[in-house]
Amino acid sequence: MESDGPVSKKSRLVDSVDCAMEEAPSNAVDVNQSLLWTQWQILDSILPTGGFAHSYGLEAAMQSRMVNNQEDLRLFVIQVLENTGSLLLPFVYCASKSPDTAAWVKLDQLLEATLTNEIGRKASTSQGSALLRVAASVFTEIQALQDLRQTFLGSKSVSFHHAPIFGLICGLVGFDSEMAQRAYMFVTMRDVFSAATRLNLIGPLAASVLQHQVALDAERMVQKWRDRDVAEASQTAPLLDALQGCHAYMFSRLFCS
Repeated sequence: MESDGPVSKKSRLVDSVDCAMEEAPSNAVDVNQSLLWTQWQILDSILPTGGFAHSYGLEAAMQSRMVNNQEDLRLFVIQVLENTGSLLLPFVYCASKSPDTAAWVKLDQLLEATLTNEIGRKASTSQGSALLRVAASVFTEIQALQDLRQTFLGSKSVSFHHAPIFGLICGLVGFDSEMAQRAYMFVTMRDVFSAATRLNLIGPLAASVLQHQVALDAERMVQKWRDRDVAEASQTAPLLDALQGCHAYMFSRLFCS
């Protein structure tokens, strides 16, 4: 008969030893787990990349009375995500798929020629150069980042635009191209909602709720615009581009763009 009594100490000890032997991680598992921590840190808002200095045109939209309430904010964020997916996601995709210096230089130069909005272009280069500086300082085990920064620091041949730099870094830390594109959309969405809270358009809790709701739209944009070549990059929200261009003419402003 089977006993309903407690398991003996010897039996528990044997089981625990077997379990420990089965779960002993290999070096490969250790490396993969360490890589996960690096990948998460790239998306952490505490990483000082300067993203929170930009509102993606939200501040100008509010002063122009185009965004006045929570529903307006939701529609604005969806338009930003649509435009980000159509215009910038191809650069993230190509840079993450081929994370090498030569490919990155071509992508950076092409995006420099593509962006016609002076405010948006300056915001992109500011965030990109800050991201590379931080990544090279934090992820010191990735020699390619050190070499890239030392080679092109002060160079006028590249502009350090944010989307190609983000894709390159994601590729170097082990993100696949799909995850890199989804991560870029997440960072964009996060930064717009952060700007909305600092502009007192919405509270932190309400912003978190709305971000969770808009995540479904963000995923839809990822599926719609993912895995496209830079030749297919396009502007789908020209009004956003015009609003961002007006940012420099505002009398008082909290954000750089």
